Formats: sequence, C-alpha cells, structure tokens
Amino acid sequence: MRWWKVIGVASVVGVAATGVVLARAERRRRAYTPEQIRDRLRERHADAVGGGISPTGPESAGPNKTQTSQ
Repeated sequence: MRWWKVIGVASVVGVAATGVVLARAERRRRAYTPEQIRDRLRERHADAVGGGISPTGPESAGPNKTQTSQ
C-alpha cells in the first residue's frame, strides 16, 4: 500500500512541475510587445517567401538534402 502513496505523491509533484513550466513559458511569451511580435512574424514570412537562407533551413541540410535527377 505504501508504494501507491509514493506513486500518488510523485504524480502530484509532476503535475505541479508541469504547471510551473507552462506558467514560465506564458510569462516569457507575454513579455514581447505587439511591435516585436509583428516584426518577428514579418521576418519569418519574408524568409519563407523569399527563400532566405538560415542556418537551420533546408539549404544547409548537408548530405540529407534531396537530390534532383538529371
């Protein structure tokens, strides 16, 4: 019976920790001003539409890049 209590307490602690992580992420997200959010969205859109090269984009995929047959 004691193991069930330990599992129950661990579950409660896990739920509380998840809530803390979500609260921190929400505070971090709300720290941006509307102008900053618009600027970031415009930059991301310009990169997506204009084919901008980014370090994590498909242009730097390396050996896993898809090959076109000629």
